Amino acid sequence: MNARETLAGSPDVRRTNLAVLLRHLHLDGPMRRAELTERLGLTRSTVAGLVGELGRLGVVEQSTTGAPAVPASRGRPSPVVRPCPLGVQVLAAEVRIDQVEVALVGLGGTVLRRDSRPLPDRGPEAAADLLAETVAELVATAPGRVLGLGVAVPGVTRHDDGAVRFAPNLSWRDVALGELLASRLPGTRVQVVNDGDAGALAEHLRGVARGCADVVFVEGEVGVGSGVIIDGRPLAGAGGYAGELGHMAVAGPAGRLCRCGSHGCWETEIGRHAVARALGLDLGASRAALVEALHAPGPEVTARLDRVARHLGAGLATVVNVFNPRLIVLGGLLREVYPRVSTRVQRALLDGALAAPAEQVRVVLPELGDDAVLLGAAETVWQRVLLDPVGALAS
Repeated sequence: MNARETLAGSPDVRRTNLAVLLRHLHLDGPMRRAELTERLGLTRSTVAGLVGELGRLGVVEQSTTGAPAVPASRGRPSPVVRPCPLGVQVLAAEVRIDQVEVALVGLGGTVLRRDSRPLPDRGPEAAADLLAETVAELVATAPGRVLGLGVAVPGVTRHDDGAVRFAPNLSWRDVALGELLASRLPGTRVQVVNDGDAGALAEHLRGVARGCADVVFVEGEVGVGSGVIIDGRPLAGAGGYAGELGHMAVAGPAGRLCRCGSHGCWETEIGRHAVARALGLDLGASRAALVEALHAPGPEVTARLDRVARHLGAGLATVVNVFNPRLIVLGGLLREVYPRVSTRVQRALLDGALAAPAEQVRVVLPELGDDAVLLGAAETVWQRVLLDPVGALAS
């Protein structure tokens, strides 16, 4: 046995190699064992042993069929290793202003089941009840072991204990959502995150920003959520509160009153109410009605959205100057707005951004669509599991 194989066989290094191998499969999908051997830089026998151990844990399987095509070669084809979404799952939930959505997500990011329910009462206790009820029903149908629950919330969240410090569009302040859910779901590990952070993580790992180290995700709905990835890592800040771009002051003290108590916040100029106002719709118009109006033919729609476009571009210019991202991903309702006004947005962005960072950035739409936040909530749980699959599955 050579030195490299001896090292790879030590307990700590072996657990690390198991984690790395499983992460490749979780994010990249099925691949031949020979490719895994090349990616990990280990011997074939070592990789075969790692795959076997993960197979015994019920998280991967292997066969000689169904792999990506490879050039013909002599000898037996390398077995295909694939994640087992039916073996282990996590739960993901997204709390929106008017509904909650919960999904059962298998290894590899496969959404196995989902359930969306209206949220008539925005009170924290009522929301926790609704989430717990929906989660319990999905857990009862889960085909494998459920490893935890990730919950994305449109508000400022504290990472260490799942407290929601402030969610203005839900009228929540200092809500111990993690504790509320844990008390209703005994034995379930709960992780609460900001919705923008979740969207950024999902698009970075699985979507349009895959492989891009510097990304800003901006989701415009009733408010504006955002998340920032810098040098491949989420930007959290001292307490987990970084990246609240929706509350940048873009219109000054004379701007509209925001639910946070300030005037002229970015979300008052590009959020759902601003879009409804621009289109001449009632401020309480449904998202479906707004999307229909945004898709209406004719140049008058673009003209009506000029103020929204100018403020969107000006805010993005600040984002470019501060973070110097490669990609800005526009999700939520902004995914519908941007195609109508992209030229005006780009002009305002270039007017306000410094030339050097502006030359490096692209504004794009999310590859994961409206599922970005939900899948990001799932990934917050998967990231813990992928750090130490043996420990997570043995606990």
